[in-house]
Amino acid sequence: MQKTTLPGVALAAITAILLSSVPADATVFTARSEMFEVAFPQADTVDAKDYFLTKAQRAAIQQLAIAALDSDLITVYTARRGDEILGHAILDTHLVRTLPETFLVVLDPDGTVAATHILAFHEPLEYMPSNRWLALLEDRSLTDDLRLGRDIAGVTGSTLSSRAVLGGVRRALAIYEVLLSENN
Repeated sequence: MQKTTLPGVALAAITAILLSSVPADATVFTARSEMFEVAFPQADTVDAKDYFLTKAQRAAIQQLAIAALDSDLITVYTARRGDEILGHAILDTHLVRTLPETFLVVLDPDGTVAATHILAFHEPLEYMPSNRWLALLEDRSLTDDLRLGRDIAGVTGSTLSSRAVLGGVRRALAIYEVLLSENN
C-alpha cells in the first residue's frame, strides 16, 4: 500500500479545485507557440520588442484608441523575410464579460490591419465574433469611424465581444501610430 503524505493530498486537492474552476466553454484555438505561423506564414524571423511606455506615450495611445491600456509594458512582434518587414503583431488579452479573450492583431508594414486572430475565448462560444465579422476589420486604419455603429456593425448576441475586439484593434493601431510609424 502506498502511503499518501499531507503535501501529496494538498497538491491533489489544489489541482482538483483549479481544474474545477476552468469553464467548460473555454476554448484555445491557437497556442502561443503557433500564433506566428498563422499570422506570418512567409516569415523567416519574428522578433519581440518590449516598450516601456512613458506617461506621454500611454496618454497618446489611450487618446487615439479611445480605449484604456492595462499596462505600461507593450510587446510588439515584428516579422521579417530577409531584410523586408512583413508586418507587426500585438497580443491583446482582456475580459469580455467575466472571462478572458486573447487575440492577435496583425498589422501590415504601413500600419493597417492585415488580420485579427482569436487565439483563446473563455466565454460561451455563441458570444464570440465570427470570422466574417473579424474580416470587416481588415485593411482598416485608425479613424474616428472605426467604431461600432459607425463603419463597423455590431453583432447581435456578441456586443460585448465585438466591442472588446474593436477596442483591442484600436489599441494596436494606436500603438503602431505612437511607437512604430515613421511620423514619430
